[in-house]
Amino acid sequence: MNDIAEASLAAASDPESESARPDGRSRTDTRARIQQIAVELFAEHGYEGTSLREIAERLGVTKAALYYHFKSKEDIILSLVEDYQAQMDALIAWAGSHPTNAETRREILSRYMHIVAERSQVFRMLHQNQASLNTMASALRTLKTAPLQLADQLAGPGATLRERARVMMALGAMSVGWMYLADQVPDRDELSEIISGIANELVGCQPPAAGTSGSR
Repeated sequence: MNDIAEASLAAASDPESESARPDGRSRTDTRARIQQIAVELFAEHGYEGTSLREIAERLGVTKAALYYHFKSKEDIILSLVEDYQAQMDALIAWAGSHPTNAETRREILSRYMHIVAERSQVFRMLHQNQASLNTMASALRTLKTAPLQLADQLAGPGATLRERARVMMALGAMSVGWMYLADQVPDRDELSEIISGIANELVGCQPPAAGTSGSR
């Protein structure tokens, strides 16, 4: 047992604890750490081959402490999907509040690239465990519908079928390109710039100048 980790988790769980942060960051950090460990174990041993006990052991806490955040493995998966949905909803809302022009498209692609890079380990794990996660098909559908909604914003109102196909191909290429190349290159920032640049070309935008990538 990791006493430090256990004490930290317990403090985050106790609203009366002096070491619990009033802004909730301790609980958020612990939740994110559990998600990270779970994704690693699901990728290594499969969803069915991993237990909550094993997740708790690798994290260095008791099962009881883990239960405070997640009651089941399914809860962990659903939380990962919900976090992704929240990021995509925020990006779609941002895109909808800006004019449909080259600058907005570049920024959409830049922000989407950030989401893809941040979530790639989760996507890979979900792909590896598709058969085991069929019971959550409705919840996982957001992994497909969110990019479709983003593509509509990227293409803009009145877009032709060709334009819509082009933006969907751009978003798909970003995901596939990162998924297959991220672990094969020494400089992921360079890869991100390359993939974003190609995506910009696909949607008919000039990529941003070197060193001026979009905000996160």
